Amino acid sequence: MNGPSPNNPHPMAGFPQVCYIKNTVNNPNIVIGDYTYYDDPEDSENFERNVLYHFPFIGDKLVIGKFCALARGVKFIMNGANHKLSGISTYPFQIFGKGWEQVMPAQGELPYKGDTVIGNDVWIGYDVLVMPGVKIGDGAIISSRSVVTSDVAPYTVVGGNPAKQIKERFAPEMAARLQAIAWWDWPVEHITANLAFIVAGDIDLLERLRPHS
Repeated sequence: MNGPSPNNPHPMAGFPQVCYIKNTVNNPNIVIGDYTYYDDPEDSENFERNVLYHFPFIGDKLVIGKFCALARGVKFIMNGANHKLSGISTYPFQIFGKGWEQVMPAQGELPYKGDTVIGNDVWIGYDVLVMPGVKIGDGAIISSRSVVTSDVAPYTVVGGNPAKQIKERFAPEMAARLQAIAWWDWPVEHITANLAFIVAGDIDLLERLRPHS
């Protein structure tokens, strides 16, 4: 068996609230990996509505890896939300024109945090808010209604506002081994054949099962 196709937006028959979103996104600056899903009973295919202040002239990207689980209401704030901070007022006068465009910030004057990058096999809970430029490592878990303002290490659980580490899922050396195994990059047939071991806890066995090119 090859497993479900990542090209079918709704892999669960009669259950449209779960959607593989890779092929539903049209913005070239949003990159989604295979099998990553968004769970939302209100138009799960329209994931892009949750990527806020994402203006093409800024050029920042949202990159989400493979096999990520995104719960309802997850939102990503992008760099377009930033206002100039170096002066007295942060009000964006320039966007209203009528002479106010004279104070248009020069390139580089607006805060820029870079791309937002989510790893593989990341679970992001209900109503989580991810701020611009955050990097979330492989295997991380983000608790419901967290506000993620800083990077999250691989295979850690974080929560709160601002999100803080709650615990490590695996010790750092184990987390590094899991990233090297990178089961999410295996051929789907090999993933299907070894699902019982991928969802278990034997890292030594998973290393032995890793396909070698």
